[in-house]
Amino acid sequence: MVNYITESYKELKNHVTWPTWAEAQKLTVIVAVFSVLLALAVWGVDTVFSKVVGVYFDWIKS
Repeated sequence: MVNYITESYKELKNHVTWPTWAEAQKLTVIVAVFSVLLALAVWGVDTVFSKVVGVYFDWIKS
């Protein structure tokens, strides 16, 4: 376990290219915007399907 942690730390320190602070902020905003857009799209599809299923079951009852 200690070997794994040591190797992971060395990998992060020596082989990972970290973005600049400005680039990290820009990418964070992009991820946040697309997350909100995806959440709204899923909410919209869920609402439409919910109404369709409700209409279907109302139609079945009558």
